[in-house]
Amino acid sequence: MIVRTARKQDVPGLLGLAAEVEHWFGPMVDDPGFHRALDDHIRRELALVAVEERAGAAEVVGGLLFGARPPVHHVHWLVVSGQLRGKGVGRALMDEATRVFVRGPGSIEVITFGADHPGAVSSGARVFYENLGFSPAEAAEPGPEGGSRQVYRRSVG
Repeated sequence: MIVRTARKQDVPGLLGLAAEVEHWFGPMVDDPGFHRALDDHIRRELALVAVEERAGAAEVVGGLLFGARPPVHHVHWLVVSGQLRGKGVGRALMDEATRVFVRGPGSIEVITFGADHPGAVSSGARVFYENLGFSPAEAAEPGPEGGSRQVYRRSVG
Protein backbone atom coordinates (compact mmCIF):
# COMPACT_ATOMS: atom_id res chain seq x y z
CA MET A 1 0.00 0.00 0.00
CA ILE A 2 1.16 3.50 -0.85
CA VAL A 3 -0.16 6.71 0.71
CA ARG A 4 0.25 9.74 -1.52
CA THR A 5 -1.27 13.09 -2.43
CA ALA A 6 -4.57 12.62 -4.27
CA ARG A 7 -4.85 13.47 -7.96
CA LYS A 8 -7.80 14.25 -10.22
CA GLN A 9 -7.78 10.70 -11.56
CA ASP A 10 -8.40 9.43 -8.00
CA VAL A 11 -11.85 11.06 -7.84
CA PRO A 12 -13.76 7.99 -9.13
CA GLY A 13 -12.06 5.84 -6.49
CA LEU A 14 -12.84 8.37 -3.76
CA LEU A 15 -16.47 8.49 -4.90
CA GLY A 16 -16.57 4.70 -4.74
CA LEU A 17 -15.41 4.88 -1.12
CA ALA A 18 -17.97 7.59 -0.40
CA ALA A 19 -20.72 5.31 -1.74
CA GLU A 20 -19.69 2.68 0.81
CA VAL A 21 -20.35 5.02 3.76
CA GLU A 22 -23.36 7.07 2.65
CA HIS A 23 -25.56 5.07 5.03
CA TRP A 24 -23.56 6.63 7.90
CA PHE A 25 -22.87 10.11 6.51
CA GLY A 26 -25.71 10.86 4.14
CA PRO A 27 -25.54 11.43 0.38
CA MET A 28 -22.16 12.35 -1.06
CA VAL A 29 -21.75 10.71 -4.47
CA ASP A 30 -24.48 12.81 -6.11
CA ASP A 31 -23.90 15.89 -3.95
CA PRO A 32 -22.31 18.77 -5.92
CA GLY A 33 -21.00 20.23 -2.64
CA PHE A 34 -19.06 17.04 -1.92
CA HIS A 35 -17.64 17.07 -5.45
CA ARG A 36 -16.53 20.69 -4.93
CA ALA A 37 -14.90 19.73 -1.62
CA LEU A 38 -13.01 16.86 -3.30
CA ASP A 39 -11.87 19.10 -6.14
CA ASP A 40 -10.84 21.89 -3.76
CA HIS A 41 -8.84 19.60 -1.46
CA ILE A 42 -7.13 17.94 -4.42
CA ARG A 43 -6.31 21.30 -6.06
CA ARG A 44 -4.84 22.62 -2.78
CA GLU A 45 -2.97 19.33 -2.20
CA LEU A 46 -4.84 18.71 1.07
CA ALA A 47 -6.16 15.29 0.04
CA LEU A 48 -4.43 11.96 0.49
CA VAL A 49 -5.20 8.52 -0.88
CA ALA A 50 -4.11 5.05 0.11
CA VAL A 51 -3.58 2.98 -3.04
CA GLU A 52 -3.06 -0.76 -3.51
CA GLU A 53 -2.02 -2.55 -6.67
CA ARG A 54 -4.78 -4.97 -7.65
CA ALA A 55 -4.91 -6.90 -10.91
CA GLY A 56 -2.25 -4.62 -12.38
CA ALA A 57 -4.10 -1.41 -11.58
CA ALA A 58 -3.89 1.04 -8.70
CA GLU A 59 -7.06 0.95 -6.58
CA VAL A 60 -7.95 3.69 -4.09
CA VAL A 61 -8.63 1.92 -0.77
CA GLY A 62 -8.65 4.95 1.53
CA GLY A 63 -8.95 8.71 1.38
CA LEU A 64 -8.50 11.70 3.64
CA LEU A 65 -9.38 15.38 3.24
CA PHE A 66 -7.48 17.72 5.55
CA GLY A 67 -7.66 21.32 6.63
CA ALA A 68 -4.70 23.12 8.11
CA ARG A 69 -5.23 26.39 9.95
CA PRO A 70 -2.56 26.27 12.64
CA PRO A 71 -2.70 25.91 15.51
CA VAL A 72 -5.88 23.90 14.85
CA HIS A 73 -5.83 21.27 12.11
CA HIS A 74 -8.93 19.42 10.91
CA VAL A 75 -9.60 16.01 9.45
CA HIS A 76 -12.52 16.88 7.17
CA TRP A 77 -13.15 13.36 5.87
CA LEU A 78 -11.50 9.97 6.33
CA VAL A 79 -12.76 6.78 4.74
CA VAL A 80 -11.32 3.30 4.24
CA SER A 81 -12.68 0.51 2.06
CA GLY A 82 -14.87 -1.82 4.09
CA GLN A 83 -12.67 -4.77 3.12
CA LEU A 84 -9.60 -3.13 4.67
CA ARG A 85 -10.95 -1.47 7.83
CA GLY A 86 -8.90 -2.47 10.84
CA LYS A 87 -5.85 -3.30 8.72
CA GLY A 88 -3.83 -0.09 9.19
CA VAL A 89 -5.01 1.94 6.18
CA GLY A 90 -6.65 4.67 8.30
CA ARG A 91 -3.63 4.85 10.58
CA ALA A 92 -1.32 5.17 7.56
CA LEU A 93 -3.44 8.03 6.18
CA MET A 94 -3.45 9.81 9.55
CA ASP A 95 0.29 9.30 10.01
CA GLU A 96 1.01 10.80 6.59
CA ALA A 97 -1.42 13.69 7.14
CA THR A 98 0.26 14.46 10.45
CA ARG A 99 3.73 14.27 8.90
CA VAL A 100 2.87 16.43 5.86
CA PHE A 101 0.28 18.92 7.11
CA VAL A 102 0.65 19.40 10.86
CA ARG A 103 2.90 21.96 12.46
CA GLY A 104 2.74 22.21 16.24
CA PRO A 105 2.17 23.21 18.80
CA GLY A 106 -1.55 22.90 18.36
CA SER A 107 -4.20 20.27 17.91
CA ILE A 108 -5.86 18.02 15.36
CA GLU A 109 -9.64 17.85 15.46
CA VAL A 110 -12.11 15.55 13.80
CA ILE A 111 -15.87 15.32 14.07
CA THR A 112 -17.11 11.76 14.33
CA PHE A 113 -20.19 9.92 15.50
CA GLY A 114 -21.72 10.69 18.87
CA ALA A 115 -21.73 7.83 21.38
CA ASP A 116 -25.44 7.13 20.71
CA HIS A 117 -25.13 7.04 16.89
CA PRO A 118 -25.50 3.57 15.31
CA GLY A 119 -22.32 4.21 13.30
CA ALA A 120 -20.32 4.73 16.50
CA VAL A 121 -19.99 0.99 17.02
CA SER A 122 -20.46 -0.42 13.52
CA SER A 123 -17.87 1.87 11.93
CA GLY A 124 -15.34 1.66 14.76
CA ALA A 125 -14.56 5.36 14.23
CA ARG A 126 -14.54 6.41 17.88
CA VAL A 127 -12.24 3.53 18.89
CA PHE A 128 -10.04 4.25 15.86
CA TYR A 129 -9.49 7.88 16.90
CA GLU A 130 -9.01 6.98 20.57
CA ASN A 131 -6.32 4.46 19.53
CA LEU A 132 -4.56 7.33 17.72
CA GLY A 133 -4.52 9.43 20.90
CA PHE A 134 -7.63 11.53 20.28
CA SER A 135 -9.97 12.29 23.18
CA PRO A 136 -13.70 12.95 23.06
CA ALA A 137 -14.52 16.64 23.46
CA GLU A 138 -17.63 18.77 22.98
CA ALA A 139 -20.72 17.79 21.01
CA ALA A 140 -20.93 18.97 17.41
CA GLU A 141 -23.86 19.80 15.14
CA PRO A 142 -25.84 16.72 14.00
CA GLY A 143 -24.79 15.09 10.75
CA PRO A 144 -26.72 15.46 7.49
CA GLU A 145 -28.72 12.34 8.31
CA GLY A 146 -29.67 13.83 11.71
CA GLY A 147 -27.40 11.63 13.84
CA SER A 148 -25.32 12.90 16.73
CA ARG A 149 -21.72 14.00 16.26
CA GLN A 150 -18.83 14.71 18.61
CA VAL A 151 -15.51 16.49 18.31
CA TYR A 152 -12.40 14.41 18.99
CA ARG A 153 -9.15 16.26 19.63
CA ARG A 154 -5.46 15.40 19.89
CA SER A 155 -2.68 17.74 20.97
CA VAL A 156 0.44 17.98 18.85
CA GLY A 157 3.81 19.25 20.02
